[in-house]
Amino acid sequence: MTDDQQVITEEQRQQAKLIWDHHRMHHELRPCDAAIGLGSHDPGVPVFCAELYHAGLFPTLVFSGGPNPTAPERFPRGEAVHFREHALELGVPDDAILVEPRARNTGQNIAFSRDALAAHGIRPSTVLLVSMPYMERRSFATARKIWPEVEVLCASTPLEFDAYLKTIGNEKLVVDQLVGDLQRVIEYPKFGFAVEQDVPEDVYAAYASLLAAGFDSRLLTS
Repeated sequence: MTDDQQVITEEQRQQAKLIWDHHRMHHELRPCDAAIGLGSHDPGVPVFCAELYHAGLFPTLVFSGGPNPTAPERFPRGEAVHFREHALELGVPDDAILVEPRARNTGQNIAFSRDALAAHGIRPSTVLLVSMPYMERRSFATARKIWPEVEVLCASTPLEFDAYLKTIGNEKLVVDQLVGDLQRVIEYPKFGFAVEQDVPEDVYAAYASLLAAGFDSRLLTS
């Protein structure tokens, strides 16, 4: 077993679950004017987008994302293109989907999707962001900064932390990502990328402990 595949301890699992729960926004979902499926390495995003579309939560869906920097081999033609194809296979009609294939970060996901919707005459007042589970809070904070005039709801595949660990199959990678996303939640407001989010003391303590234990492969590099 390599370092990247190491099994986390029970204490680390509990610390990671604290951060996982903080990342989830726990929004009560309701119909929105449009949805954005945020690009990532997680194929669960288009699956859940399709489920929410069929449940009648939105009429128009934008998939946003270029090549994935973490796993470029997974979606060689770009995240948005592959996500669209998966959604079509799951019965979402082609005329309900817009593709935004240029975004390389969450800020661009939001800004470019807003532009794609506007280009089709859609100026929503409510937007549903569909992301990986641990990306909800960061995407919310980013959208509130970049697109403050819309009401933002967040959603992700309704998996508990242990189930998500099993789905990904790499415990250290998941914890590294949880830590990296929380660092961005904390740091991005300083750069004007996102609005401030309160981080409870116990969540911050778990974050500091996991950082000290070496769960740092997804940290900002500068």
